[in-house]
Amino acid sequence: MSQVHVLSHPLVQHKLTLMRKKDASTSTFRHLLNELSMLMAYEITRDVALQEVEIETPMETMTGHVIDGKKLVLVSILRAGNGILEGMLSVIPGARVGHIGLYRDPKTLKPVEYYFKMPKEMDERDVIVVDPMLATGNSAIAAIERVKALNPKSIKLACLVSCPEGIAAMQAAHPDVDIYTAAIDRQLNDHGYILPGLGDAGDRIFGTQ
Repeated sequence: MSQVHVLSHPLVQHKLTLMRKKDASTSTFRHLLNELSMLMAYEITRDVALQEVEIETPMETMTGHVIDGKKLVLVSILRAGNGILEGMLSVIPGARVGHIGLYRDPKTLKPVEYYFKMPKEMDERDVIVVDPMLATGNSAIAAIERVKALNPKSIKLACLVSCPEGIAAMQAAHPDVDIYTAAIDRQLNDHGYILPGLGDAGDRIFGTQ
């Protein structure tokens, strides 16, 4: 069974609490999400492989260690995933980017795909799928299923807020995909929104409430 990693760092929890406030402006929400995404990237990439390189310091030659960002792919579930993507790219600028366009049917709560674009040679790459909310889990499950068809080396899921229902659904569908989240909230409501949650992340990022 996959592991669920709750990112409990004080800075992560502080910024998430500020984002949850209903009176946080669009610009404030977006700014906090950018900062929080950078902090999440730091934690999620903790086990990324390093390679040795020889460099010249002002004093002498030495062997250092670098990550190969080009072997890492950040996959954004549109549209809200782009809010996390920007912050992570500022920390890992060499990463490639993939996009999966999904919207949730308001009646069935099932995902409907409208766009899919990935880098080449995915079988050589590690993937981090990003989406702010893991609610029903339907969108994340569908997105990861599409990515798995390209046989990447590994897949992780990063989300700001999750809930027990979404985690259970993800683990049942993809028991090999670890989940990284800043919070596991209480439950879903009848409309598939997380409680207490932070509302519709896409609307709050783009000011379309």
